[in-house]
Amino acid sequence: MLHINDLTYRIEGRLLFEQATLAINEGHKVGLVGRNGTGKSTLFRLIKSEISPDDGEINLRKNMKLGVVDQEVPSGPQSLIDTVLDADTERKSLLTEADTATDPMRIAAIHTRLSDIDAYSAESRGASILAGLGFSAEEQLKPCSDFSGGWRMRVALAAMLFAQPDLLLLDEPTNYLDVEGAVWLEAHIRKYSGTVLVISHDRDFLNTAVTHIAHLRGGKLFGYTGNYDRFERTLAERNRNDMSLMAKQEDERRHLEAFVNRFKAKASKAKQAQSRVKKLAKMQPVATIINDPIAPITLLGPERSLSAPIVRFDDVALGYQNPKGTSAQDDFVVLRKVNQRIDPDDRIGILGKNGQGKSTFAKAIMGELEPLLLDPAKPGFIKKHKKLRIGYFAQHQIDALNPRASAYDHVVELMPEATEAQRRARLAGFGLGTKNAETPAGDLSGGEKARLLFSLIGFHKPHLLVLDEPANHLDIDSRAELIRSLNNYEGAVIVISHDRNLLEAVVDRLWLVDSGSVSSFEGSLEDYRKLQLEKTKTIKKQKPAEDNSRKRHRQDRARAIQDIAPLKRKTETLETNIVRAQTSLQSIDERLATKDLFTINPDEAVSLGQRRAKTAVLIESLELEWFAALEKYESAREQEGLD
Repeated sequence: MLHINDLTYRIEGRLLFEQATLAINEGHKVGLVGRNGTGKSTLFRLIKSEISPDDGEINLRKNMKLGVVDQEVPSGPQSLIDTVLDADTERKSLLTEADTATDPMRIAAIHTRLSDIDAYSAESRGASILAGLGFSAEEQLKPCSDFSGGWRMRVALAAMLFAQPDLLLLDEPTNYLDVEGAVWLEAHIRKYSGTVLVISHDRDFLNTAVTHIAHLRGGKLFGYTGNYDRFERTLAERNRNDMSLMAKQEDERRHLEAFVNRFKAKASKAKQAQSRVKKLAKMQPVATIINDPIAPITLLGPERSLSAPIVRFDDVALGYQNPKGTSAQDDFVVLRKVNQRIDPDDRIGILGKNGQGKSTFAKAIMGELEPLLLDPAKPGFIKKHKKLRIGYFAQHQIDALNPRASAYDHVVELMPEATEAQRRARLAGFGLGTKNAETPAGDLSGGEKARLLFSLIGFHKPHLLVLDEPANHLDIDSRAELIRSLNNYEGAVIVISHDRNLLEAVVDRLWLVDSGSVSSFEGSLEDYRKLQLEKTKTIKKQKPAEDNSRKRHRQDRARAIQDIAPLKRKTETLETNIVRAQTSLQSIDERLATKDLFTINPDEAVSLGQRRAKTAVLIESLELEWFAALEKYESAREQEGLD
């Protein structure tokens, strides 16, 4: 299907690929992974023949249909469904010819071919794909120009999936999808009849959708069978084996060198010494995998916690006001009767389809939106702690960075009285060292811009972080660093993200923004994922009817799962709290182990000792509570027959 042979390519003198080789067989679903900047998108350009390699070759099967989601998204007056249908150029050409053909034999051949390519069910298939990506039946009839860039990217993706190319190239397809769209795409890719090569940093997507991993590292391509977790285990095992082999080789090298140094001057041992010199010369070092250090992301929490709640919504309506002079009834209302509170130690994940109001809710927390006054007799209000500091991460915040100012320039504005060393140390804490500190923001990569924004929003040690898709521009290793940093951060966190791995690792509670409301979701992300998969099944046309007994069984099972979801959620929350407390204990122990701490700073040493004792008691209490909660949860599962 696709063969890359001894590929070598340089860009501006930098070697991206050096004799890289990879073979992708028909039907494989391959995830292309690697650090940001290693050349993944460049490899796609080479496969598409947009650029030519310096050496080597890329061979595609003859007459193979290649599918790519272009950056030029559809934006004209054509409807979404027609845009998708037009992506099948053969079908479009045959239908056009059928309207004008007069030769009976040709007309018969056209209709035979249309039947072969399943052209008569095309509208149903196209509508199903659009629905899976979040478009209602009404929206599918609207022109592309009515939608924003992110939604038009979904239309471009839907068109390419509908065209069913032999080889489909996808570059970070989940970046402009919500959790629901990502879940649908995972299921679609798994069942896709063609071959797929996808660049992704979404661990859950790579675990669910792909069958193979291609790892781009050090200018080489390495192929692995299985999903991302299996690839990671294989890589770790290989690294352990290589390190062990390297240690043995070093022992042998030292032994040979000792023999040569001892006996090279003795005539009786000259031949043996010379033999060992030759063996040393031929000894090739073991090619171990060097784990490049991950640039840190340091998010400093508040020095003092605030009293609860730090934010409270009371019967709030949110949306966008129409021009002055119109009535409140003319306002565009997105959310109604929002009643929620955020406490200083909350970790909340926001779920919901794009367009339901997640970003609107985030803007209201930030104070960028005021409540709508729908009923003067019952005005809703948003109350915030008067000392509350909030850090906000969103795509429009990245776009608002001064493109001509460097990372260092941005920090100078925040630290006018600091020394240059202090400013550069602050940047280094976010992985923006001397290499890119002077680079204009407009020339930074997406990941580097994200790191710069993290450094800016965390500058004043906020009490609350509101993060809207914070991982979009980060590779998998950097996402892991972000998770570590958020788990060490001591303030409240609100996360809107399609990255389920990030949500599972960071949040304790889930809120669902749906149908104009914000409500607690009493279940896990896996429960939510299963719910979305069930919904996608109802989208398909001509679904076989279920008999009543089977339907009743499914309803009973769904009800049982919903009933015990709070018990499951409690055990998971306690597990997260235990891990967080253990991490805190480890940090305290590391600080207490500092040399001469009790001599240099005895007050801090005493304070750390007291904190350690309290944390140890907390861990013990949490573990007892977890055992009790787990027992209740497992007992409930047995009673409901869910084991």
